[in-house]
Amino acid sequence: MVDEEHQRQNKEPVEAPLYSLHGMWCTSCALAVEGTLKRLPGVVEASVHYPTATVWVKGTPKAIQLAALAPSIRRIGYRLTALEGVQDAHARLEKESRYLVLRLIVGAVFGMWTMLASLLIYAGALPTTQLESVLAWISGAFALPVVFYAGLPFYRAGWRTLQAKRPGMDVLVSLGVAGAMLVSVGLLWRGSVEVYFDTAVMLIVLLLVGRLVETLCRQRGLKAFEGLALPSMRVSVWQRDQRITLPAEEVALHAQIEVAPGERIALDGTLETSGWVDTATLTGESVPRFMNPGQRVYAGCRYAAGINARPIRVTVTATVGQRRVDKLCEQMRRAQAKKGELHKLADRFAAWLSHTALLLALLTLPAAMLVGLGWEEAAVRALSVLVVACPCAVGLAVPLASLAGSGQAMQQGVALRDPAALETLANVRAIAFDKTGTLTSGQHRVLHACLRRHTDADVFKRQLFAAVRNSEHPLANALMGWGKGCANQPDYTVRQVIEYPGAGQCIVFADGKQWWLGSADWVIQQLEKRPEQQGLTLPDSAQDPAYRFASHVVVADSRGWLATFYLADQPVADAQATIQQLQMLGYGLAMISGDRQGPVSWLGQQVGLPKQACYAQRSPEAKARLLGALPSPTLYVGDGINDTLCLAAAGAGIAPMQASDAAREGASAQLLTPGVGGVVLLLAIARRTRRVMMQNLAFSAIYNTLALGLVVAMAIPPLVAVLAMAASSLSVTLNAARLAWAETDEFSDSPAPASNAPRYRPPNGGQQHPSA
Repeated sequence: MVDEEHQRQNKEPVEAPLYSLHGMWCTSCALAVEGTLKRLPGVVEASVHYPTATVWVKGTPKAIQLAALAPSIRRIGYRLTALEGVQDAHARLEKESRYLVLRLIVGAVFGMWTMLASLLIYAGALPTTQLESVLAWISGAFALPVVFYAGLPFYRAGWRTLQAKRPGMDVLVSLGVAGAMLVSVGLLWRGSVEVYFDTAVMLIVLLLVGRLVETLCRQRGLKAFEGLALPSMRVSVWQRDQRITLPAEEVALHAQIEVAPGERIALDGTLETSGWVDTATLTGESVPRFMNPGQRVYAGCRYAAGINARPIRVTVTATVGQRRVDKLCEQMRRAQAKKGELHKLADRFAAWLSHTALLLALLTLPAAMLVGLGWEEAAVRALSVLVVACPCAVGLAVPLASLAGSGQAMQQGVALRDPAALETLANVRAIAFDKTGTLTSGQHRVLHACLRRHTDADVFKRQLFAAVRNSEHPLANALMGWGKGCANQPDYTVRQVIEYPGAGQCIVFADGKQWWLGSADWVIQQLEKRPEQQGLTLPDSAQDPAYRFASHVVVADSRGWLATFYLADQPVADAQATIQQLQMLGYGLAMISGDRQGPVSWLGQQVGLPKQACYAQRSPEAKARLLGALPSPTLYVGDGINDTLCLAAAGAGIAPMQASDAAREGASAQLLTPGVGGVVLLLAIARRTRRVMMQNLAFSAIYNTLALGLVVAMAIPPLVAVLAMAASSLSVTLNAARLAWAETDEFSDSPAPASNAPRYRPPNGGQQHPSA
């Protein structure tokens, strides 16, 4: 029975660790490797993410091991390795960029003379045919470095994709270049000057420019992982009652490390001493937590004590590579490696187009010769098919519209890191918001203060300001802000402050008066130690049920209760207006936070979200799972490291203006103005951009259909085919330019605008989706 169970487990599909793929040149390479992997026995599913060069495989445990997959990938010219580090990937892309720049320089320098010579011949600017012939040979000579050096990566990629039985656009480019060169040499040999060296040069140089831009975008995309990864740090480690300093990478499991006040914790572990820990990077909690010995802390959190506090000690439970933040980074890369349905559909369309164009080009040559045409005319027709089939208009249709849409978004205060995300944003069905720092400002404010009867408010404010201005408590800034109005004449000085970590403070003023400031339970305990305060309870006026959601701070003196403060993290100015506009536009909305249920529910009421749409106390992993249950495509708006996993798992992500580096790098877009009103604005721009994309794609499809039909039916010179291709590209460009020319007012009409919120008009007949 044990053997049978073991065999069953070995046959059950599982996910492999992510792998890195080396040697890719374009998306056709990714499709070729993906097809090869899917054909291997035992592999159920595979996905190759070209931007990050990562491979995700699912299958039987034996079949998805690196040793089993790597030989098959090596046979088609690529190399599969264990997942490379972010720094290694960055260095690899820098090398690829330099490689492309060098080839582009060669292509531009030599191709410029080829194009100039061809232009003189086409324009008939030369006085004799002999001079035209010489210039045609010179044109071919200058084209040789471009063809044989600058274009080499296209031929290599085309050959590899042919080996993998997944020919892509590089095969068409390679055949088009080779055809243009062979036909031109043949025509020159027969004395004709109607050569097509310029066609080969133009294809190579234009496509090299596209590849370089693509590589730079991939390199920029890696910054998301750099922002999530913790920097290398040196750590104070206790060994044999001695403290030494080591790099975090060299600290062993179960070692004891020391963290100074204000420093970040470098390794996951359990506390040996108590202290205030700011966990916002991983949980999103708006207030640091006081943690006791034995509680778990994670790398990336910060010891939030003041500069004069004692260091805390942590026993290491996870070393570098196994920390929670490391696993979040791996999950983020895994989420990006898996393809969505739209991506798969685009891949299938690209493969169909490549096969169809290649088949038509191969059939044109013999068909033309069968109908009685000479080999020269037949070869020219086949070359024209290849040139026409090169999908320049199709390739420009979406990127140009994305570029114009991103430019319009930038003018409206939204920076798009990934213009391709506009297509996803246009189809978003559900939107999830983080709480702290996204829908709120991240700073607490006193909502309400109850004072003991007959207390002089001005005197009390001056006392409070003096009492808390040197405090390490996370809520001290809010209390200082409340008492700051009377702080210009600080009549009171503090003689002594006794800290009770996690509970409160005992404050002794210079005149001998004594205060207790902290949580209600702790204040009562302190006062009950005094004989005259036995049986003390807070009066009804100190307990306002309307503020149960808020953080409470109680102040008492020798006479008993003195004041109660209710504090909360306030919503940003345009949060309510934005939520209302999104509801009117028909989106499903949710707020997913790591904060407590009380503040989350209160904020939901403030901004207009129903209670069932507000989720509290969620870890980063739980946030991602909850986001995955919402109707897709989804949009996530978050600002912290704890939000990076959701930003990667969502169809698109948006980072607010004050977001962390990791969130900004992991998001598809960033707001450049305070608040969240830019979310509504960006969604409207995305919908308009998608309409232009669809128009461009439709025109490109019509062009390709008509052009291929004409070039097969009649003799069209390659130059005319190139001009037709340029004309189609120009029309696509002009249509995309309409986005850039659009007036700002087209995006600014709303039934109920806020003072600083974007204005919108919901679409006719829009109905609200049920809240998530």
